[in-house]
Amino acid sequence: MQEIAFAKINLALHVRLRAPDGYHHIETLFAFAEEGDRLSVAEGEELSLEGEGEFAASLPPTEANIVLAAAQALRQRYSIVRGAALRLDKRLPVAAGIGGGSADAAAALRLLQRWWELPHEPEALLEIGRSLGADVAACIISAPLRGEGRGDDLAAIDGTALARAPLLLVNPRIAVSTAAVFAAWDGVDRGPLAAGDVIAAAQAGRNDLEPAALAIAPQIGDVLAALSAAKNVRLARMSGSGATCFGLFATEADRDAASAAIAVRHPGWWQCATRLRATPQSRSL
Repeated sequence: MQEIAFAKINLALHVRLRAPDGYHHIETLFAFAEEGDRLSVAEGEELSLEGEGEFAASLPPTEANIVLAAAQALRQRYSIVRGAALRLDKRLPVAAGIGGGSADAAAALRLLQRWWELPHEPEALLEIGRSLGADVAACIISAPLRGEGRGDDLAAIDGTALARAPLLLVNPRIAVSTAAVFAAWDGVDRGPLAAGDVIAAAQAGRNDLEPAALAIAPQIGDVLAALSAAKNVRLARMSGSGATCFGLFATEADRDAASAAIAVRHPGWWQCATRLRATPQSRSL
């Protein structure tokens, strides 16, 4: 069995305040790409995880890996005695603002729910996800959502306008610490995220973490400039805490032309030409 750990996109990300517990209260529009890491499972006496793929060397050690933490939490929740041999094909850069470990953990929960033939209890998966990290619950659903609070107070939004929208992800191959970016946020509340039409709200919105991320990794500015200059780009913005930026395009031809131009000028940058997905996996949620 296999699951895709769909790349997470923050179409807009407003940071409203820092709570006494240290977490930041945010308002965000989540969307998800059709592409992502691949997680597969086979029989195993214990829980195990092996990595492969372009970015496997960047994975945290086994004892600190959120994928195994997710698997163990699900195992304990349902008193499972079976093991599982997990293999992660790491196709997305780490510490990149596009879900990364959160998406991988979410994929593990969806995959093992099927592998261990567990009851279809979406709320149980979401509860485990919230215990693992702020983005994991959204990544479990992997459909257009509005997130508030820590980002795990979720509400479905109409994703019709986003379905199969051509998407280009670009990263200058720089890892950026989420904690460092949030710590560098200037603390200014610049106002709420608009409701209503998702595209209009995203275009009118912003990413409040962008200035802090730019101070840490100025190359993000080069990526944003390259995407913003592309023909027929509907929205160009940094996702999450960076360093990955995205462009939403009018057509796949526009997206591919932008990708080709960026590859010529910046051959070392990582790119992924894909589309936005609009609906959750029917088999899981």
